[in-house]
Amino acid sequence: MAEQIFYLPRVVMEGGATAYAKVRGGSAYPRVQGEVFFYPFQEGSLVLTSIEGLPPGRFLGFHVHETGKCETAKGDAGDFASAGGHFNPKNELHPNHAGDLPVLLSNDGFAYSLVYTERFTPAQVLGRSVVIHAMPDNYRSQPSGDSGDRIACGVVEKTTPARK
Repeated sequence: MAEQIFYLPRVVMEGGATAYAKVRGGSAYPRVQGEVFFYPFQEGSLVLTSIEGLPPGRFLGFHVHETGKCETAKGDAGDFASAGGHFNPKNELHPNHAGDLPVLLSNDGFAYSLVYTERFTPAQVLGRSVVIHAMPDNYRSQPSGDSGDRIACGVVEKTTPARK
């Protein structure tokens, strides 16, 4: 079998992220931490995710949410309810929201992912949030895929030169 070589896009190798979110866990998962970087690529974004402290051996829902707020629970609303619903500027049904991303796979509590989406550019998610859920997205249930509690969140901000 011939060896295949995989090349990362130049924008990732050169540190060309224009937006990022620092992710932190909520009250049930306080050890969750990591970053999500958004790189302009073709007509959309490359989304690079590196998270640790997740519940191990699970698939976890992962989305861009409408609001750039990541408040922990005060009352019965649950952690990160302040992030609102999925980013969905075209009012599509799930799983066609712009913010619907593939699930993350937690291996020993660590998830690493690189995904291309043409549903948004990095500029379009500035001021929004990324949310990790306790369950995998089933890509069917309305309005959000029945992916369970919100266990981690991060606000998407413009990348500073030191973060690229």
